[in-house]
Amino acid sequence: MTALATSDASTPCDAGSGQDVAAAPRADCIADSAGGLTFDVTDPGGAGSAHLLLRRREAASPDEDVWLPLSPGGDGRLRAALPSSVELAEGRWNAYAQVEGGTPRRLAPGVNDLRSLVDRAPSGARGHIAVRIPYATKQGNLSVRSWLRAPHAEIGEIEITGAAVTVRGRVYGTAVTGAAYAEATRRAEPDRVESCELTADGPEFGFGLRCDRLAESGPGPWDLWLRPLGESGPRIRLARLLDDVPDKKPIFTYPAARIETAAHGPLEAGPYYTNDNDLSVRIREASVIGG
Repeated sequence: MTALATSDASTPCDAGSGQDVAAAPRADCIADSAGGLTFDVTDPGGAGSAHLLLRRREAASPDEDVWLPLSPGGDGRLRAALPSSVELAEGRWNAYAQVEGGTPRRLAPGVNDLRSLVDRAPSGARGHIAVRIPYATKQGNLSVRSWLRAPHAEIGEIEITGAAVTVRGRVYGTAVTGAAYAEATRRAEPDRVESCELTADGPEFGFGLRCDRLAESGPGPWDLWLRPLGESGPRIRLARLLDDVPDKKPIFTYPAARIETAAHGPLEAGPYYTNDNDLSVRIREASVIGG
């Protein structure tokens, strides 16, 4: 168990278990540029020591739980700090408050101050990037979206001209050599790869991708990767993580190009972000206009 303090691992209650969300303790969150978070929590009630619990939604056991002591802060609230040095595995972490001897209660979201995450540019000296973004779930609870990537290829500008997509970005945690290139892999057939030449200036990189070539294989998504050291080096998933948007798929949308194919008829192709904020290209049947 990752822990800054020990506590009783009682079974937390969630929104689906009948908790009154309106009466739940609330937490304001402040993010810092290093990847740390500070939580200011309204009094959860009860006597005894209190902790803030982070539990990864996909965790197989509570051994991954992170317990943060809640100490008196300003305005009668309690404060917990999650330093950037404490690692959170990649995924979605539900937030709870627990008073000694009681049952953990889901926290409701308050005000999130994420200004330090906008246009964030880590030094990359640690060899990895750590991203934690607090957000409100559809059920009205507080959760934290976490990414931990080593190395990492951050997407910057995306330009679309017809069926051509130009991508620019920056790599963290490794160098870019003259053998570097980008590649698109068909998700349903990982051995089917379309390689792209790469231009690089230090950690900055750019490449162009022809979506009409991907469309020749028919409908289906293609995932985008960077090989900064060539074939012998790591393959790094391209993603956009260094900002304050936890779920980019519905926010960052791009136009799709119409492509006529001999084998599959008219198709549409364009980039999109996955549920994990990774960059992919979607090939699908063209929508019927006026039909």
